[in-house]
Parts: sequence; structure tokens; C-alpha cells
Amino acid sequence: MHIGIVCAGHNSNLYLHTLLKSIYFYRVNPMHFHIITNKASKQILKTLFDSWNVPQVFVTFYDMNDFLHDVRWIPNSHYSGVHGLMKLVFPKAIPLTVTDKILVLDTDLTVVSDLYDLWKLFKKFIGKQAVGIVENQSDYYLGINTWPAINRGFNSGVLLYKLNILKDVGWPNLWSNITKKAALFYGSTRLADQDIINAVLKEHPDLLYEVPCVWNTQLSDHTLSHNCYKNAKVKIVHWNSPKKYKVDNRDGDYFRSLAIGFQEYNGNLLRKKLQVCDIAPVIITNESEEFCAEFRNLLNTQFRTMLYFREYDYKPVENDVTFVAQLSYDRLQRIEELVKFWAGPISLTLYVSDAELVKCISFITSSDVLKDRTNIAYHAVFKDGEYYPINKLRNVGLRNVQAPYVFLADIDFLPSKNLYVNLVKHITDMGTLKKKALVVPAFELQKMGTSIPRNKRQLLNKLEDKSVIPFLSNIWAPGHAPTDYEKWKTAEEPYQVQWKPDYEPYIVVYKDVVEYNEKFVGFGWNKVSHIMELEAQNYQFVVLPNVFIMHTPHTPSYDIARFRSSPIYRLCLQMLKEEFIMKLNKNYNRHFEYTNSSMNLMNVYLRRRKRNFVLPGSQTTVETNTDYPSNSE
Repeated sequence: MHIGIVCAGHNSNLYLHTLLKSIYFYRVNPMHFHIITNKASKQILKTLFDSWNVPQVFVTFYDMNDFLHDVRWIPNSHYSGVHGLMKLVFPKAIPLTVTDKILVLDTDLTVVSDLYDLWKLFKKFIGKQAVGIVENQSDYYLGINTWPAINRGFNSGVLLYKLNILKDVGWPNLWSNITKKAALFYGSTRLADQDIINAVLKEHPDLLYEVPCVWNTQLSDHTLSHNCYKNAKVKIVHWNSPKKYKVDNRDGDYFRSLAIGFQEYNGNLLRKKLQVCDIAPVIITNESEEFCAEFRNLLNTQFRTMLYFREYDYKPVENDVTFVAQLSYDRLQRIEELVKFWAGPISLTLYVSDAELVKCISFITSSDVLKDRTNIAYHAVFKDGEYYPINKLRNVGLRNVQAPYVFLADIDFLPSKNLYVNLVKHITDMGTLKKKALVVPAFELQKMGTSIPRNKRQLLNKLEDKSVIPFLSNIWAPGHAPTDYEKWKTAEEPYQVQWKPDYEPYIVVYKDVVEYNEKFVGFGWNKVSHIMELEAQNYQFVVLPNVFIMHTPHTPSYDIARFRSSPIYRLCLQMLKEEFIMKLNKNYNRHFEYTNSSMNLMNVYLRRRKRNFVLPGSQTTVETNTDYPSNSE
């Protein structure tokens, strides 16, 4: 089946995501989507299709700009603007060498049946029939001053185009000539392409094939669709009102439940194959590989990703810096706190289920703090598997930054007053950050309820009374000790520090910085490995004297608990660490030290497990939320 869709803008992208889930749920045939879109939405949709990786689904994108001249001249007052006219160009855009027929769908549909049954209606076309369409389920075209239509007219939310016939009749010239004549008499179109298609069918009824009404059950404010579905089962629900799911309809609650059901449905479950294939068994060469296979397999996991799920309007400016962070749904409210102290652009990647994404959008939309901020890029990576893919999330945010510089941070930190302004000033003063990482010193509150210092003077006072301490200094000092907090207390100018093992500062760098290593998931070594690779690339680490970030207390994550309680988790992490350092040494001709003890420890554990023993060090009482596990663990 070939399916054409026009999609541009963050709302349309979200509607398409839900539409695809409803299509995939029922389909039993391969599909080829033909999507007319703009540059911004192409990036989003291509990422979605590629990361979803549904078997036997193909997609071709068409640049909307290539067809603007075909429709831009049309006087049109519909709220969708020029996008609402683009369905007219599919017969021109798609060559017959690809397909001679295509279904064309609006994005605001919910499919509740197999589209192949709609596709099969092409076999019933006779003669010159080339436009399959459902009757309009309102009396709009029976009113006055409307564009011409046959009786009640037809709704263009679902179209069946017989492309070979439309090409034979010269479709582009046919509809454009009729449009020019109608516009002179009736004025601008009110329903975009629908008015034009109705005018064409009025003049050339031989092109018309009337599709059963259940294939386009229209839920506008004045719909008469109940006259259709009272005698037949609905196949497609069409939310053809500016209100969309909020439309006032006698059976609205029932139809909304269908749409919301697909909004919240786990799209990962739709990666089902259309035929049974023989799958080669996974061969485990030894027990240690079996234990760590989950970690290694994560590198091959394709996490379904929806970029920019809220409106994003930002134009890069010189020396600007984007705050980059990732978070899970339970940290959502921290975004409100962050934006109060950071006026610049932000890139946030959320790890969520489909249902949680719906709640996130509702939260952001209703938040007085967030709803009008359009310089925040929100990206969704959908949950898949047990482990939190922290570096995958960081990389998604990093790849989609438009400002020249990034502040690589975490959502649990609040910036000092004017941090954003001060960072831009430091970048401007330094002239270039080539091979240079600006370190923003990190501190933490010792207990809930402690007021957050907004400047260095207040912070120094709280360091004196120990209500604030350098981040992790009481449980994992190596993580931030190279920042040299004692020097920072009196520093008035930036100063360079030397990298040391286990250093994991929060830094400002060029946005083209090397990405995080995605083999590190959950808890442990995710930031340390990144900073270590910067050291391998000969980066300078320069501490800024008049800025800081403050960590606020929160409950431990699930991955920290797993790290503390599972000796296998820690052993596998140690193995990944050793492999990473060996590769780093090879790639950069460096000589970072490592213990190379993971295999020995694993063998000890396996032998003792067979004798019902527990690996020494498997029970730890260290309370830590550091990125780095100690060797003793």
C-alpha cells in the first residue's frame, strides 16, 4: 500500500505519530509512506521512522518548497494555510514508476480497521473514476456562498487517487483552471483543498468514486456522522475540527477514548514482523558474556524517538550557549525550577512511555512558567528495556542543539544567578573554546529546605556553616576534586586545572564535542568516560570563578539501587570500563591505566555462585549518587 500524507509543524507531527500507531496496529501488509513536509519536520519524522524501525514500512519524503508555487497563488482562508492545499499535488509529485494509486490521509485521523480493506476499493473503480472520497457529513455545502459541490459535497480527509487516470486527464491544469474560475466568483477557499476538489468533481462527476461513509467518520461541531455509524462499524475517525479531540459531539467520549488509547499505546509493541522468520539462536560462548549480554545488546537497541514535540522557535546567535540535560518523567517538575534561572536556550531529552509523553505535553501546556517558552527543545525517547539509556538521551539532546556552545549539565542542578549571561560573557572574552572545556563548579545542599545561594558571596557563607558542600565531596571526592574548590573560593579570574582519573565536571564546550559513549547506561561511568575522552583529545579544563550550579536533594534512582545491590551489575560495568579505556588508548595513542580485573572477578563470582557463596563486596552500605563506582565495589 502507498499512503500519502502532508505533515509540517509540531502538532501535525504528534498527530501523525498517533495515526501511525493506529495504522500499524491493524495492518497486515507492507506500506510505503509518501510524506510532503518542510525541512524541520523532515528531520523529526525521519528520526521517528528510522528509530521506530517497523518491519516492511518504507518512507519517501518530498520537499514542500518544491510545490509551493503550485498552490501559493490560491486565495485561501483555512486555518491550515498553504499546508491545507498540498494534497492537490500528490498526482504530480509521485511518478507512475513508483505506484499508480495512493491513499491520501489527513494527520488528524484515528484508524480503527485494516487500511488494506480501503486499498481494495481501487478494484471497484470503473471508467474514468480516479478520486475516491467520502460524502461530507454536515450540511455546510448546502448553505449559501460556499464553493460548488455535488449535493452535500465530499470531505477530503481521506482520498483515493488513481494516479494513472489523473495524469491522463492533466490533473494539475484541470484543478488549477477550475480554481481560478471559482475563486473569481466565490472568493477564497474556506476549506482549502476540499473546496477545490469538490469544485472539480462538480464539473467532472465522472472522476468521482464515492467511498462508504465509515471510512471517514467526521467529528466536526455540526457533524451528522451518527447517521452513518448507527448502521455500520466505523473504520476511520476524522477529527476535522480546529478543536480536534475537544470537539463537542454526541458520541465524543467514545471516539476520544479510541484516540487517547492510541496516544498512550506503547508503540514499541508495533514492531511486529508480517511473516514468521527463522531466527538464528544467540550463542553464548561463556557465562560472563551471558551475564553482560544485556549491557552489550543495548548498543543495538533502536529507541523510538520523537524530536521537538513542542513548538521550538530559536535562531542561533554568536557565542550563545544551550543548557543540555536529560530526565525521566518523575523529574518533570524540575524543568519549571530550571527555567526560572536560565533565560537562554535549553535542550531537554525525556525518557518516557507513550502515556507519560501525553502527560508531559499536558503539564508543559498548562504550566504558566513553560507554556510560552519557545526556546526550549523538548525531545522524547520512548522507554524500551530495563536500563536507563542515559548517554543515548544526552546525545539526542546534544545532536539537536542550534546554538554554537553547550552547557552539559543535569536536570537536578539549579544555576547560580545570571549563570547564562556570565557564560556568554566568558565565551566572548576568551574568543574561542577550541579544545577547551569551561568548568562550572558544582555544589550540593546538605538537606531539604535549605535556601539556595544566588551568588558567590552567599555561597561562601553557606560553605562556612556547612549547609552547602562541594558536590559529592563527602562520598566521592575524586569526581570533582580537580576543580580545586579552595582555589575557587578566592579566584577572580579563570584558572586551568589538570585532569585526574574519575574527574566528571559539568562543562561548557563547542556543540561539536565528541558524543557520550552509549555503552554506559543506568548508573556508573557515563560522565567520567566522556570527560576522559576529552582529556584523550588534549582538552584544557578551565574553571570559571564567578559561577556555579547547585544540586538539590532527591530520592535515589532505580539504577543506583540496582548498582548497589547487584554484584553482576558492578562487574559488567567494570568490564565495560576496561574495554572503553583499552579502546581509548588505541584510538588516541594514550596510556590510561586500568586494572583489567573484571574477568578474574567474574570467574571468582561464577565459581562461588556454584557453591552458594556471595562475591566479596556485593553488599555495600555506601550512600552515593556519583557517576563512578569505586574499585572496592
